[in-house]
Amino acid sequence: MKRQHKTLTEERWGRFSLAEQMANIGSEVHRAINWKNKGNQEYSRLAFYRALELIDLTVAVHRESYPRLKEILRVREMLVDFLAGDNIYSSTEQQWENYFYSFTYLARKKR
Repeated sequence: MKRQHKTLTEERWGRFSLAEQMANIGSEVHRAINWKNKGNQEYSRLAFYRALELIDLTVAVHRESYPRLKEILRVREMLVDFLAGDNIYSSTEQQWENYFYSFTYLARKKR
């Protein structure tokens, strides 16, 4: 997978709060779902890869915090299952929207 966010470093990503990180991931997930629904598999795939890249950066930043790390890794697992797998967890678009909306709300509230 080619790096999507070429200028984004672990250090720079770590300056964001967890809520801001998750809200940014949610934006990419939202884009992936929207492009998939519009039938543009290429744009959907690219947004999905950007989301994975941000999740991986988040994992790297929070590798010392087990409770956070556990949830972030579970989100990654379920997202891969939903967008690229067989959806064995039976996730829905609405569930993903609701999950990430709370982080977006929290991130905006703290501004």
